[in-house]
Amino acid sequence: MIVVVGAGPAGIAAALRAQECGARVTVIDDNPNPGGQIWRGDDENSWVARFRSSGIPLLSSTRVVAVDVEARSLLVETDGVSGRLSWKKLVLATGSRELFLPFPGWTLPGVFGVGGLQALAKTGLPVAGKRIVLGGTGPLLLAVGAYLRQHGADVKLIAEQANIQSLAGFAPELLRHPRKVLQGASLQWAIAGTPYRTGCWIDSAEGVNKLERVTVRSGRDIWTEDCDYAGVAWGLTPNTELLESLGPEPEDVYVAGSGEVDLSFVEGEIAGLNAAGYPERTVLLAPKLEKARGFAAALATTFALRDELRHLAKPDTIVCRCEDVTYGELRKFTSFRAAKLQTRCGMGPCQGRICGPANEFLFGWETGTVRPPVFPAKIATLFSDAPLPADTTGQPDTKEITS
Repeated sequence: MIVVVGAGPAGIAAALRAQECGARVTVIDDNPNPGGQIWRGDDENSWVARFRSSGIPLLSSTRVVAVDVEARSLLVETDGVSGRLSWKKLVLATGSRELFLPFPGWTLPGVFGVGGLQALAKTGLPVAGKRIVLGGTGPLLLAVGAYLRQHGADVKLIAEQANIQSLAGFAPELLRHPRKVLQGASLQWAIAGTPYRTGCWIDSAEGVNKLERVTVRSGRDIWTEDCDYAGVAWGLTPNTELLESLGPEPEDVYVAGSGEVDLSFVEGEIAGLNAAGYPERTVLLAPKLEKARGFAAALATTFALRDELRHLAKPDTIVCRCEDVTYGELRKFTSFRAAKLQTRCGMGPCQGRICGPANEFLFGWETGTVRPPVFPAKIATLFSDAPLPADTTGQPDTKEITS
């Protein structure tokens, strides 16, 4: 059986392609519904609809705690049930998370990630009438700004750290993708009237017990914007923890998807075909893959982070939110390992998912190895050796699950 971890664009593409080849597939995702962060809550998306109608079993609200490569099994938790799910081929389509860089006040209530703010709005956070400032980098700023505007928010400013020259240099690549030109034009129309400043970033956040205002910097210009919420993130960083926990070059494991949606989707298609035993069919996807990689590379170049962002944090700015470790404490060390030993930075509940990439950017540190459990888990789960109950996967019995 092929097990796909992740039900975003890459995971959906991999599962559907593998099923088309006659393979038995099960998909695992930690969200309640398929679509991942890109298509969250978009039941009208054609690929989400196709996946729902495919009959492929989906283990939703499920976390993979550990992977045993030798036994070819996953240790998972789902809805209070834990157990092991066996696989013959494994596709890791675990997607990305937002990159956060510490700045004064970033831990105040009311400061969110850009995508995190949108996700909360989709699941019930009231944004109508709220004053919101968005900052960071990348096309997600426009998409979230448009969504919030459509739901009644007062988006006061979108602060893009990339400068206008970088954005202008992106135009030739963008023109190779007419659909994306139309998407961009639609977003620009949706945010018409909202200031969109390039070469501009949020320098600090202030407030008593909650966010009240942000300080914004653009070159030598500095000003404040009163706001109720701020969405701030500096692009994406891939979720590689499961892959890293497998060790070097594990057999029958395929990886797909880490950011840009078109590239993630075609990588998922290729992973699904390879896992199903039809690598020759991937040749037809080579032009699509090359085009998607070109666009992703242009995005990375255009929205590369500026050096000034390395100096946002002050000595008393918290970098590791789990263990309350400040920038002033961390800059005494020369490696992430030394910082962990002396301060417990990266050893809290998030296991370095937030501060790890931030420290890589701030200090150039390698953040080290990943150890199981990949996510916090119940003690009972860690000792579980039983196959996952059959009704959890929608399969007829546990023998089918482990076949």
